[in-house]
This record gives sequence, C-alpha cells and structure tokens, in this order.
Amino acid sequence: MPFDFTSQTKIQKSKQQNMFNTETMLAISEIKNDTLILKDGGLRAILRVEGLNLDLKNFEEQQIVLEQYKKFLNGMEFPLQIIVRNTYLDLSDYLGYVKTNIAQIENPTLQKQGESYYAFLQNIDMQQGLIYTKEFYIVVPYYASENDNKEVKKSWREKLLNVLQAKDSVEKIVARYRSFLKGKRSLETRCGLIVDGLWSMGIGVERVGTSDIISLLFRCYNPLIHAAESKIS
Repeated sequence: MPFDFTSQTKIQKSKQQNMFNTETMLAISEIKNDTLILKDGGLRAILRVEGLNLDLKNFEEQQIVLEQYKKFLNGMEFPLQIIVRNTYLDLSDYLGYVKTNIAQIENPTLQKQGESYYAFLQNIDMQQGLIYTKEFYIVVPYYASENDNKEVKKSWREKLLNVLQAKDSVEKIVARYRSFLKGKRSLETRCGLIVDGLWSMGIGVERVGTSDIISLLFRCYNPLIHAAESKIS
C-alpha cells in the first residue's frame, strides 16, 4: 500500500499551525474584571495616564514636578512598566460629531463652511500619519508569590518557552483562578497607590477597562485591520 506523503505533510503542518498560532504565542490567558490574567498565573492592570507639558510651566514648577516624580518612583516597592505608544490621531468619532451638527445648521453659508471644514478633516483622516499623538500607559504587575522582581525580570527566552507550553490542564486553570481571586485585591491596592501618587502631581490617571484593554491589544497586534474596520464603520 503506497504511503500518502501529502496527508502526512498536512498533519505536520496542522500541528505546527496549532502550536504557533496567535493564541499560543501570546502570554495572556484571559481578560476579565479589568485585569489581564497571564498563562503563568501573573496578573496585570493597565492604567492610562495623561501627558503633562512641562514647557507650559515655569522653572520652579518644573523642579517641583520632577522632585515629586522622583519621590513617587523611589517610593514604589514593586516594579512598573511604562509604555509610550506613538499612533496617528483617529478623527472618526469627531468626524461623526461634525457631520451630525452640520446637518442641523439652517444658515446656508454656515452650512457650506461646515461642509468645507468636514472635507478638510476627512482628508487628514484619510491620510493617516499626518497627525501623530502619544499615548501613555502604566502596566502594573502582581504575582501571588509576591516575588514580582524575579518573575518580571525573567529572560525573554524563558518567557517564550513558558508561553509555548502545551495547552492548559484543568489543574493549571483552577490554580490560575485561585491566584486571580487572591491577587486581585492586592493588584487594586497597587493601582490605587499609583493613581494617588500621580494625581498629587496633577497627572490624570484612569484604569483601563476590559473592553478598552481588548481594543488596545487588537490595535497593537492588528493595526492595519483596525484602521480598515474604522473606515468601514
């Protein structure tokens, strides 16, 4: 009986696809209650931080802010990850707002000016990259073992090998859920300390919710698809 090399190749290819698909390559197991749960049992919260323009402050005010920021960082007893994300300015929501209001203008001259303004903004939005903006985030980690420094500072090779492990067993899922229940309150306490510390410097901070976390991750890993869907909607 002849051996079917084609079917064997398909089986091997299928195994490789299952092993290296997006789901297995990401360290994230699930997202719930505004918290990322990692496959190794670690928890992550994401805080969105408003930018602070020091150029608008005088020298004394700048020094006060910098000193407060130093004290804030030195007072942290756990590691933080600060992310600065460069992205183009998405005008989709604002375009919808402008279009709705233009339709309500009764004066023909003002309505014509509004339509010209709308066309100008639409042209900018279509040419992505003309206007860039920065987004600031703080990623707050927590491990039930309270050994954050050791876990966070693992080499990327070790982290990759952990991510590429086989699918979760029932024991791993149960242990991860228990770790989530135990660590959620401690993670919220850490977030509260960061929020209070930054608010004291006049820097606005908010916890990123579950839906916004999913949207943020989707934009990071699928920027072209996200842009195309934004244009369709």
